[in-house]
Amino acid sequence: MLTFTAMAQPEMTPQAAAQGKLYMIPVPLAENALHTLPESVKALSCRLKFYFVENIRTARRYLKSIDRQVDIDAIRFVEVNNQTAPDLALLRQWLKAGYEVGMMSEAGCPGMADPGSVLAAAAQEMGALVVPQTGPSSVLLALMASGFNGQGFRFAGYLPVKDPLRGKAIKELEQLSAQHNETQIFIETPYRNNQLLQELLRLCKHSTKLCIAVDITGEQERISTQTIGAWTKAPPDLHKRPVIFLLMA
Repeated sequence: MLTFTAMAQPEMTPQAAAQGKLYMIPVPLAENALHTLPESVKALSCRLKFYFVENIRTARRYLKSIDRQVDIDAIRFVEVNNQTAPDLALLRQWLKAGYEVGMMSEAGCPGMADPGSVLAAAAQEMGALVVPQTGPSSVLLALMASGFNGQGFRFAGYLPVKDPLRGKAIKELEQLSAQHNETQIFIETPYRNNQLLQELLRLCKHSTKLCIAVDITGEQERISTQTIGAWTKAPPDLHKRPVIFLLMA
């Protein structure tokens, strides 16, 4: 008769635990707009101890605005932005250790027009769970209010800064919209908004419609759709304001 003796199992360590998760953490689009986030997302944001963020100082201040009792010093922050490449080796190390990791952008949902997508891709490649959280997306909110086609749209991100590439990109977006009945969505660095608007007014047909979505969810929110011809008569001042541009030919 064979007998089997159960051997004591070693205590599970983080390294032996299941692979971790990458949470894509949204933040408000405007100041004093915490009400735009679900309570579950706020609680998760303060619970995580490992973060990739665009700016450490603002991330720390934001978490404190959710819960003044949060132990900020117990949270490890690593920056990822236009000046700092993502430390993918560290991300993989954290996920392999079984840790829950957050990716937080400066505003709105990470992974759209920011470095967060690179982290999500790395996590997907290694088979880790990537968990998006509900929160305000300036792109989707602008599209919802624009009156434009919400079934066929393209987010082009940032257009080229200089001509002739910028002018070429604008004409191509207008042509794509006309050919495919497709909403074209794009953004610009706030201090270059007025220059982009002037290029749109100069290059696009007067009958083409342009939606300008400014300060979404903020106290000065304004989402307005007019033809290029109408905008030309009274162009708004968009300098240093967060703006989403939407084009429909």
